[in-house]
Amino acid sequence: MKVFVWRHNRKFHSWSMINEPNVHQDFYTDAIAVVVAATIDEALAELAKEQGWVPEELKRLEPQVYELEKPKVLLQMVCGS
Repeated sequence: MKVFVWRHNRKFHSWSMINEPNVHQDFYTDAIAVVVAATIDEALAELAKEQGWVPEELKRLEPQVYELEKPKVLLQMVCGS
């Protein structure tokens, strides 16, 4: 199995970024999806079952992919400035 992580940040979204993906139906500044699956298609299918996610838009982003074979850090967050 693999861990797929999509993150999309629209903090500096403007009209000049009109072609930017819209990965969730809610208004957001930061959207993060973490899915455990064997393939990216399976991960997108799982997200499609969840309310609000737009798999067709997520396909436009390259997810981080982690193999679950050995210990590793999957997530670190530092918020604010």
